[in-house]
Amino acid sequence: MAGLNIADFTPAGTLAAEDLGRVHLIGVGGVGMSGLARLLLTRGIPTSGSELREWPALAGLRALGGTIHMRHVPENLDDVDTVVYSTAIPQDHLELEEARRRGLRIMHRSEALAAAMTGRRTVAVAGTHGKTTTTSMITLILQHAGFDPSFVIGGEISEVGSNAHHGSGDLFVAEADESDRSFLLYRPFVSIITNIDADHLNTYGDLAGLEAAFLEFARLTDPAGFVVLCADNDGTRRLAETLRAEGRKVLTYGTADDADLRLSDISSSVLGVRYQAALHGRPVGEVRLPVPGGHFGLNSAAAVLAAVELGVSLPVTVEALAVFPGVRRRFERRGVANGVVVYDEYAYHPVSVTAALETLREVAAGGRLVVVFQPYRVYRTRDMETELAAALALADEAIILEVFGPGETRGPGEGGVALTAAIGLPPAHKVFVPDWDAVPGEVVRRAHPGDLVVTMGAPPSSLLGDELLAALTAADPAVGGSVSPVAG
Repeated sequence: MAGLNIADFTPAGTLAAEDLGRVHLIGVGGVGMSGLARLLLTRGIPTSGSELREWPALAGLRALGGTIHMRHVPENLDDVDTVVYSTAIPQDHLELEEARRRGLRIMHRSEALAAAMTGRRTVAVAGTHGKTTTTSMITLILQHAGFDPSFVIGGEISEVGSNAHHGSGDLFVAEADESDRSFLLYRPFVSIITNIDADHLNTYGDLAGLEAAFLEFARLTDPAGFVVLCADNDGTRRLAETLRAEGRKVLTYGTADDADLRLSDISSSVLGVRYQAALHGRPVGEVRLPVPGGHFGLNSAAAVLAAVELGVSLPVTVEALAVFPGVRRRFERRGVANGVVVYDEYAYHPVSVTAALETLREVAAGGRLVVVFQPYRVYRTRDMETELAAALALADEAIILEVFGPGETRGPGEGGVALTAAIGLPPAHKVFVPDWDAVPGEVVRRAHPGDLVVTMGAPPSSLLGDELLAALTAADPAVGGSVSPVAG
């Protein structure tokens, strides 16, 4: 996947969403595209989309008045003014080629999102890990404080039940995706960078190229605004030094002694995470989150800094985080069947997979941990095979699916087989399952009462949860129907 040539796109602020006319989104079911579609529909903009599978978000889009075509054909573009695509859509896609033939306006998703941001103060959240959770936390805090921000998030806030909203306030909160350089299309008032770790090197070449892009993104921040960075990550620390030397307003958070918002006494359990916080050297008390995982504590610190600087009081900020319900596909409990708890988790980078499995190990509380992992992107699986294998070895049982890599081609020796072989578990405790329909049966064979099963990785893996719960229940006819679904 090559990076986008940002110079080819419309600069942020040139167009507003209302200038786009009737909008059609190719591949509208994915979380990013469905969030944009939801935002457009709630702004009263006629919106359609095309898909090949019935993604969970589609029912909500139909309820908002969206037209969803369950096939890709030229007729889908009748009466359309603007066609939106994502990086996952190949340039020779039938509908893209038809849009060119008809002379329609064609926009990348990030370009259309930038148009939706026009006239608002944007809070853009970037970073290799933690974007969705941090964006969700900031959104919830601002909502709790009565700001009613607009937002587009790469996952649904469990309490809100949505990944996008058109608010009445002047703030717009959004994730900024670095994978294809599209985050360089935004002009934020607040830029947040959670961390910079090696990823998307097929676009940037090396870590230095990736860091240079994050620096460019930070420099796009409004001079009247500010940048929030993690003091515990080498890449963001270097970035903070550079930006401060340029006279930009930078706020940092983390466990480092020099962090503007310093965390200490961090503890995590099945009941959640808590820590002591000090802002600019002044103790501000305990911050609590009802979701476990020390990495969520760091995410929340970024949200606290941004919210307080935007005018939310500390007590209101801490109060909002205390009821943070979590984000779908981020440590989401899907249900229980015959004593086996099933979770879903989006992590696919080695760092985030490690953090997620360590937290799930805490939650398993003595039970075995079974991971069903679908690698995301061929290049990442190949280049980070050793690191991914080490992370997955934290589980007791590993079931590996084939790589999900739209538009990519696997080379000899690449993919799920190679990753499975590299995992440091005994052969009987790891297996490559290329057939999607065979996964539930494999889980039934390996999971026992008291165990925790997590589906993890590429977006399609989120669709497995219900199938696993049904299979686990059916495995014991005497206890049939014992599934206890857990909302959110």
